[in-house]
Amino acid sequence: MTVTTTNLTRAAGISAAVAGAIFIGVQVNHPAMELSSVDTTEWAVRNTAKVVMAALALAGITGMYLRQVRQMGVLGLIGYVLFSAGLLVMLSVAFVAGYVLPSLVDVAPGYVDDVLTAAAGGAPAGDIGSMQGAFLASALGYVGGGLLFGIALFRAGILARWAAALLAVGTTATLALAVLPHSFDRPFAVPVGVALIGLGVSLWRDQQDTRPEPTMAEARVEQPAVR
Repeated sequence: MTVTTTNLTRAAGISAAVAGAIFIGVQVNHPAMELSSVDTTEWAVRNTAKVVMAALALAGITGMYLRQVRQMGVLGLIGYVLFSAGLLVMLSVAFVAGYVLPSLVDVAPGYVDDVLTAAAGGAPAGDIGSMQGAFLASALGYVGGGLLFGIALFRAGILARWAAALLAVGTTATLALAVLPHSFDRPFAVPVGVALIGLGVSLWRDQQDTRPEPTMAEARVEQPAVR
């Protein structure tokens, strides 16, 4: 396969759509945020899926931003940076949850329980160190970045506007979890997953309508001879 901007953008669209599907899938029958769940195979599999999801979503929004960088302006740049940072921290938190916390269940169960409490939006009894800052940074990047990036996508008007609006609304709506029971946490992720799928498909279809870029060999053939 020839590496072109069109092919890379198509790949970004596919990445975003797959990320959205994974984001929805990991919420289904998610185990309780309890100490007994941390050292299970299911916990490791779900957090591995979250790591993959965050990486694919980052590739997807990068393709979206580069596709319409001029139309998105400064607002789009700020939203992209914030949303990217939130996804990177989310990836790191999922990695720690899946591969570090299980090894601490037997030696430091109190710390693991405090981390789970903080992840669920509660107040940990003890000091969890930099994990508290990681949760805060992830939330700020996810909510603030998702809102600004969604608005910029909507204003640009190149990709599906319904999906851009859903991204902005879906990420911002998670603020309501501060006053809602933890059981609402999983359903609130579904709109964002749907938005990523819609934006990814829209980006892929946008590139389907784009004339393929000529390869270097084709460009040399098409170049008029100099006499």
